[in-house]
Amino acid sequence: MTEPIAFSELTTMRVGGLPAAMVAPETEQALIDDTLVVWGMDEEWMLLGGGSNTVVCDEGFAGIVIRVLTRGVEVVAEAEQSPASPEAGGRVVRLRVQAGEPWDELVAFTVDRGWAGIEALSGIPGSCGAAPVQNIGAYGQELSDSLVAVDFLDYETGEVRRMESAELGLGYRTSALKQGLRGVVVAIELSLRDTRADASGVAVSQPIAYAQLASALGVTIGDRVELGTVRATVLGLRTAKGMVLDPNDPDTASAGSFFTNPIVTEQFARTLPAKAPRWVLEPELPDRIIPLDEYAGVGPMPGIDDVHPVKLSAAWLIENSGVRKGFHLPGSRAAVSSKHTLALTNTGGASAAEIAELARFVLGRVQSEFGVNLQAEPVLVGLEL
Repeated sequence: MTEPIAFSELTTMRVGGLPAAMVAPETEQALIDDTLVVWGMDEEWMLLGGGSNTVVCDEGFAGIVIRVLTRGVEVVAEAEQSPASPEAGGRVVRLRVQAGEPWDELVAFTVDRGWAGIEALSGIPGSCGAAPVQNIGAYGQELSDSLVAVDFLDYETGEVRRMESAELGLGYRTSALKQGLRGVVVAIELSLRDTRADASGVAVSQPIAYAQLASALGVTIGDRVELGTVRATVLGLRTAKGMVLDPNDPDTASAGSFFTNPIVTEQFARTLPAKAPRWVLEPELPDRIIPLDEYAGVGPMPGIDDVHPVKLSAAWLIENSGVRKGFHLPGSRAAVSSKHTLALTNTGGASAAEIAELARFVLGRVQSEFGVNLQAEPVLVGLEL
């Protein structure tokens, strides 16, 4: 055991009291050994990596925190480009990364070496072991695009097993790890592309897949851009939104996006104002004939209406419910970021209770105005919204 440290010092939201106890393993074997000891004590326990997606109550945590401090990046395989997918570009490079490795340091490491696949995920705080829990994503890339597998210490068996990406139930900001699978990610394995192997010899990104990033780069969707330029541009976009940690910027004392973009049915999306941004998540079905005996002329047409899920903009919903950037409740030290309505910030000395109070207010405004129930993205410990 090590001396417990308050969550207010270990999380980017800067709130939360002390845990009852703490272990802080710095090697892979120590992480496995310490975790098994903690599990054998039959006490409550929780994992903590970079603390960027965790908000803990002011009373702290009446259990043991496993603070993951392991580090290391290892190239485990290299192979020539697969003939089946030449459009991917470059030679395959597989990496095994320790769970405690800071995510953005990994991105910088890969970009410096010309390895493409996670460049649009630059600037995301937190640790590599936490990345698959949320299936982190930004600017058209998600971890699931490059994640091959994780080495997982299973709570039920006490054994380390390899879990392929397909077994993890990765979805929009979710995974089996977030939905109840208990254990510890020991390491992750990624598949990236060494694009310097291309004829030009210049390291380029994967095809740009997000309109805002393409606009900032001055290119069109599907173009490839010099890898370092993509990283620098993404960092610039995130900084403008207060999403890159900076001790001198109070807007970055947050858990990043506090709310996920809601997924609704097409039928519900049609009830929202026409100007509300929305994205159909699956391609449209081909035209087909519906026999009259299958449709009585009342209600949704079978096989046509309400087929595709639609993603909405949580930021738009919040702003148009009357909650503006910089908003705070009277006397509260918690505020909506002055740069981005998706982030709730600690303006200095805020309590976890104040953060939760503001979050509940935002949820209530959006539900009242649009009938949409937003979901919190961070892990909340001892807090309810």
